[in-house]
Amino acid sequence: MENQLVELCLQAASVSRDSIEKWRRQRRTLERLPSQLADSLLRRLISRRILFPSLLELFKHSVEELDLRGESSVDAEWIAYIGAFRYLRSLNLSDCRRLTTSALWPIAGLEILRELDLSRCSKVTDAGIRHLLTITTLEKLSISETGVSANGVMLLSSLRNLSVLDLGGLPVTDLALSSLQVLTKLQYLDLWGSKITDKGAAFLQMFPKLSFLNLAWTNVTKLPNLSSLECLNMSNCTINTLLEGDNNNKAPLTKLIVSGATFGNEFEAFLYIETTFLTFLDVSNSSIHRFYFLSHINALEHLDLSRSMIGDDSLELIACIGVNLKYLNLSHTRVSSAGVKTLTGHVPNLEFLSVSHTSVDDVAISYMSMMPSVKVIDLSSTNIKGVIHQVGPESDPVLSLSALQSLQHLGRLNLVDTQVTEAALYPLENFQELRELSLKSVSLTDISFNYTSSMPKLTNLRIHDGVLTNSGLNSYKPPSTLRMMDLRGCWLLTEDAILSFCKTHPHIEVRHELVHIYPSKQIVSNSASSSRPTLKASQAKQKQEVPVLPCFLDQRLKYSREELLALQYSSVSRAPPHDRDVVLPNTQSD
Repeated sequence: MENQLVELCLQAASVSRDSIEKWRRQRRTLERLPSQLADSLLRRLISRRILFPSLLELFKHSVEELDLRGESSVDAEWIAYIGAFRYLRSLNLSDCRRLTTSALWPIAGLEILRELDLSRCSKVTDAGIRHLLTITTLEKLSISETGVSANGVMLLSSLRNLSVLDLGGLPVTDLALSSLQVLTKLQYLDLWGSKITDKGAAFLQMFPKLSFLNLAWTNVTKLPNLSSLECLNMSNCTINTLLEGDNNNKAPLTKLIVSGATFGNEFEAFLYIETTFLTFLDVSNSSIHRFYFLSHINALEHLDLSRSMIGDDSLELIACIGVNLKYLNLSHTRVSSAGVKTLTGHVPNLEFLSVSHTSVDDVAISYMSMMPSVKVIDLSSTNIKGVIHQVGPESDPVLSLSALQSLQHLGRLNLVDTQVTEAALYPLENFQELRELSLKSVSLTDISFNYTSSMPKLTNLRIHDGVLTNSGLNSYKPPSTLRMMDLRGCWLLTEDAILSFCKTHPHIEVRHELVHIYPSKQIVSNSASSSRPTLKASQAKQKQEVPVLPCFLDQRLKYSREELLALQYSSVSRAPPHDRDVVLPNTQSD
């Protein structure tokens, strides 16, 4: 009851500018408001775009955390008020593009500030860093993609309490990095895109507590052993050796990201890595073509091999270490259904599987059905047709998607840009745990809606480029759990029909090129005209529609664009399309 009362008070206080003015005129200073409530109220004002600079003064004695990321209006006036906050511990000003170096000077008075984020504030330069040097309590500082130079980075050596330092995208040199050796408490260091070389990488050994290091897009080719390192990112680097050094005190690496990296010799590159604790490995889009090193990484839970040169012959190595694997991305590789078969019975804990943009076909679906823990399957842009034709003149075709009904945890299925026909989607009616379904095909009609109506837990539905009609949308009975429908590319739908559907189902967010409607009933129209007919006018318009014969053949494939446009206001039958290969049981329309 108390929490509900607090919630109601916060809502009333932040409902509009008028409500703000009411308690502001009553001189309620919020000085005695507990910090967690003050933080919550301030966040509401920010999210509703009703916070203005002078209002900040009312929070100067209560707020401890202030997040203004991406607020385009933040400038020197805002910072002047923020500088008076006496108990502020965390301040996020990232992506505040108007923020300048001169505007930062009031921050120098924040005596207990521990966290400051100025990322992507491009107008902040070395002079701005000088304003921060008086805040000796700073523990976390992010100045990535600002206007700070190597000289400005060297000034940070006086902030001895720093444990997190993000310098991503800055021209940090070997000399600048060497000047930071005095920051012995540093645990997190981001240097992506810097000018660090192998010479500068040697200085990294002077940070005894360093557990996270990002050297992506740098010229580092040889990284010495860092005894406390747990997470390493060397994406898009040319790598010769990693963590070479003391074999008796190897880094307890748990996460390694080398996406897009070029390897001289992958065996030597991985030779010095302690694999006992390694659970996360991303080698996507890398130059690796021999994957023997995988056979020693028995603790792996996350493995990303997308856009690599792995093929069916190397999946045996994954099968050997698959007992702990939960995430496996094989998209854009040379893997086929035969490779998926290799994994069967060896990945009992696998939850995510992507074979997108591979030659995988319907045969692989039967193998996936034997992966009992799978929650997400991505089959987009594969050779999946949804039908397996049996050998023999009298053999009936089998709907391949039926095999996935045995997966009790399957919550997300992606069939975008496959060859699955609408008739082959019939098994989806029995997917009781499915929460997200993605489809994209020019052969999809209103029948697609029918299959999803019986899914009791469906929350997100995407049907792109289908020939869905106004009558089909308006007669659709979505599951009570549905919260988002993405119908982009379904160009026969009109704005009036979408608005009518949303009026009937106000809790569903609908995305379309013509209009984007949020559950809060906020409408963003993308049409050329801002005018919108009234409901009565819309109803009158529907009465004038010309009926069409109850047979809608092969949609866009059998009609010209001009003919389809002429039909966009027409009522179309929801009867199943004729399919020469698959015969479905009789279903009654709702």
